[in-house]
Amino acid sequence: MKILLPIYFFLTLNISVFAQTITIKGTVSEAETGEVVINAIINTDDGKYGTLTNTYGFYSLTIPSDTKKLHYNSIGYSEKIIDLTNLKIHTINVELSENINELGEVTITGEAADKNIKTAETGVNAISPKDTKIIPVIFGEQDILKTIQLLPGIKPAGEGNSGFYVRGGGADENLILLDEAPVYNASHLMGFFSVFNSDAVKNVKIYKGTAPAQYGGRLSSVLDIQMNEGNLKHFTANGGIGLISSRLTVETPIIKDKASLIISGRRTYADLFLAFAPKEEQRNSTLYFYDLNSKANWKINNNNRVYLSGYFGRDVFIFSDIMSMNWGNVTGTARWNHIFNEKLFLNTSVIYSKYDYQIGIGLLADSGKVKLNSAIKDFHVKEDFQYFHNSKNLFRFGLSSIYHTFLPGEVDASEVSFLNDISVENKYAFENAVYVSHEIEILDNLKAVYGLRLSAFCVLGPSTVYEFDNRQQPIDSVLYTKNESIKTYKNFEPRFSLNYIINKQNSVKAAYTRNAQYVHLLSNSTSSTPADIWYPATKIVPPGTADLYSVGYYKNISNNMFETSIELYYKDLHNVIDYRNGANVMVNKYLEAELVFGKGWSYGTEVYLKKQKGKLTGWISYTWSKTERKFDEINNGLAFSARHDRTHDFSITAIYKLNKRFSFAATWVYYTGDAVTFPSGRYIIDGHIVSLYTERNGYRMPEYHRADVSITYYNKKKKHWESNWNLSAYNVYARKNAYQITFRPINKNSSQFEAVRLALFSIIPSVSYSFSFR
Repeated sequence: MKILLPIYFFLTLNISVFAQTITIKGTVSEAETGEVVINAIINTDDGKYGTLTNTYGFYSLTIPSDTKKLHYNSIGYSEKIIDLTNLKIHTINVELSENINELGEVTITGEAADKNIKTAETGVNAISPKDTKIIPVIFGEQDILKTIQLLPGIKPAGEGNSGFYVRGGGADENLILLDEAPVYNASHLMGFFSVFNSDAVKNVKIYKGTAPAQYGGRLSSVLDIQMNEGNLKHFTANGGIGLISSRLTVETPIIKDKASLIISGRRTYADLFLAFAPKEEQRNSTLYFYDLNSKANWKINNNNRVYLSGYFGRDVFIFSDIMSMNWGNVTGTARWNHIFNEKLFLNTSVIYSKYDYQIGIGLLADSGKVKLNSAIKDFHVKEDFQYFHNSKNLFRFGLSSIYHTFLPGEVDASEVSFLNDISVENKYAFENAVYVSHEIEILDNLKAVYGLRLSAFCVLGPSTVYEFDNRQQPIDSVLYTKNESIKTYKNFEPRFSLNYIINKQNSVKAAYTRNAQYVHLLSNSTSSTPADIWYPATKIVPPGTADLYSVGYYKNISNNMFETSIELYYKDLHNVIDYRNGANVMVNKYLEAELVFGKGWSYGTEVYLKKQKGKLTGWISYTWSKTERKFDEINNGLAFSARHDRTHDFSITAIYKLNKRFSFAATWVYYTGDAVTFPSGRYIIDGHIVSLYTERNGYRMPEYHRADVSITYYNKKKKHWESNWNLSAYNVYARKNAYQITFRPINKNSSQFEAVRLALFSIIPSVSYSFSFR
């Protein structure tokens, strides 16, 4: 067997040597806009040879030289057939036209209908924003992050919150990418909106399980969001007006069919209504957020294309002279696509990302504000190669290098005479990785993807490294100079997935992956806030690692109209971080002494049923799971439920297109209440009531459920103008879901206490108007 296996792989990889073949390459794009089509299918008449376009619409397919025709397909587009009989060049660029369905039926998947059966990917979901616009969400604002929370294995961080947990991991264990740039805080207005303007988004894909080897740096998931490139054919504009925000997107060719530009903006105007507030301090307040997305691209020639994209977003909240908060993200990505030949493709990226916040607190009247600042900044260079050896073998390899700068916190007291400035020194680090992966069709019904990622994280000076005793007091320190290496961590991150295709409708998959995470989000609140601190692995703080095992059964029904799956997973988490009891978090140069390190685990079952085509589309998802943590210093060393441990998580999403004028959508969500720590009793010391806490997260919040509905009315189409009205209701049956539970005495002199439930929202109706000019 040891001799036969290398021979088999040698024959598989070199099949083109022993047969007369040709290699066809090119790009697939939309005929109407010139936007590239991702995951378009290219195959021969008999289906024996085929491939998919990559993220940039590029494909390469090695076929027998006597092949007569190639078929080009993608969901939502009409098929195109290319005759190869008199082929003189081996570059074929194809434009696909949108398939206008006169019956008004829709499709809610951005990929091939049977891709879940054919590929070795596990725990992956793709969403096309344009097909989910009418799904009802809070305040009527379409939100990508709210939509993915309706998928199995993904749990919302709380009522109306854009944060999410994946398969037992923390909210900071999700790598969120916008055109390859990491977004460190993806929320507006304390989490009620995401930073992603759906009008600027082209494609969304989330990996809950085994992500490809080119992704790394987080333990639980990768959310890969790609922006639209801009219309290469003609000028377009679209936008909308809602109750609290408006948006506008403009696309235009710079050079027709060669270069284009898209600019998309969004801003709330809640602050305009504050002018009518009854109190002066409210009238003197400010509350808004804005987003600005832009992207330009230029097709230099058939072998070279460049992209330049950016995102700028900010939240501003000022409450008179009492308090202010200001936070936001800035990202920039420059990319160069180069095709060396029919088989080798390269993408080079230079990326910048920054997240920062500033909190101002007015201590005394007319004394100015004390300002608390924190930030994280990245410079990132990466090279990603794809080698299309033949129709059965695809190799990916590349490298990545990130220079991190962390500003853990500083207090600016320059406006206050009786306080001094305080700062925690910056942290610096280099994060590097190389990777290789191989996607192979071993047999007609057996496919695999395996790869290895080697990552290294080097902690750099200048820095002062402290040593602490067992009471967390500093006893020694070492000063490191600029760029001096303090500590280097290395991790091998293998990943493997296997797909056994039983027949055209059924397959079984298994996967394993190991991930490492070198940056951590430190928070002492139950949900993420703008004031959370990003902190690197250091000489004392180790990186986190996770091992994920999963198996799944996939079945499609009625010619791929219905997609079903059941997946089981088990995840081991190492070096999980938490705070000691009573930790001092804010602007603490000895912050590392306040941290404890433990382990965690999560396991569960995910069930998914999706109807992909027809007038009625949507999906049902259910997750049963258990998530626990264990620290020697917490809960007497006993395991306890993680805050986001929810036994049951169930949701239904339905979209019904009645005709050309009316569409309806509804969602219903139910999940078990979060684990929470409540006082088990109280005692009196010197006349003061003191709460007694025993078990960490030993209680449960009440169960959560709500229903949302929406109706969309499409106005009559004109030659260059389309528009619609959307009416929606969030929490339509006005369920008072508990956001927080506090305890108070039953009466003034009573020693007995009662629980008080705080609910954020009742029913929230919304109306919005959207338009498109072409």
